[in-house]
Amino acid sequence: MLDTATYIPRLRTQFRDVIKPALKEEFGYTNDMMIPRLDKIVLNIGCGAEAVRDSKKAKSAQEDLSAIAGQKAVTTKARNSIAGFRLREGMPIGAKVTLRGDRMYDFLDRLITVAMPRIRDFRGVPGKSFDGQGNYAMGIKEHIVFPEINFDKVDEVWGLDIIITTTAKTDAEARALLKHFNMPFNS
Repeated sequence: MLDTATYIPRLRTQFRDVIKPALKEEFGYTNDMMIPRLDKIVLNIGCGAEAVRDSKKAKSAQEDLSAIAGQKAVTTKARNSIAGFRLREGMPIGAKVTLRGDRMYDFLDRLITVAMPRIRDFRGVPGKSFDGQGNYAMGIKEHIVFPEINFDKVDEVWGLDIIITTTAKTDAEARALLKHFNMPFNS
């Protein structure tokens, strides 16, 4: 059994021992607190029209997202009513989860080393998906690339939004940080 009291994720150790000194030298930081680091990772599944027709779809998405993240996901509810979609305010339409600390590093490790190589026709993630303040957003078309999802029990294949928030001030710093974590950029 895994001893959680002494467990340190592989990427956290790599960040402390390898990535921090490399970034400090690369950008000429004078203080260790200036070095960009990961802040949080937000995962989101939106069910859309399927959740309006069948309320069990949002529950299924929440369970799948909880399995992927290793942490309980919360249901997202509609903020506005849209008559054309038969959507009412407060209806469940998806699920989201915010990862920090060890779970964040574990998820990033599984994303880069396990899930991305399982994506069909994968040629890398776009290098232009930064927001101008050092945060990176990407999407995965099928959540079933994660090994935690039992393919036989999946009733619907969902898309998954992944937002990686860093403390970097610029996109160049954030890109360098993610590049050191072996994020496979295609450009």
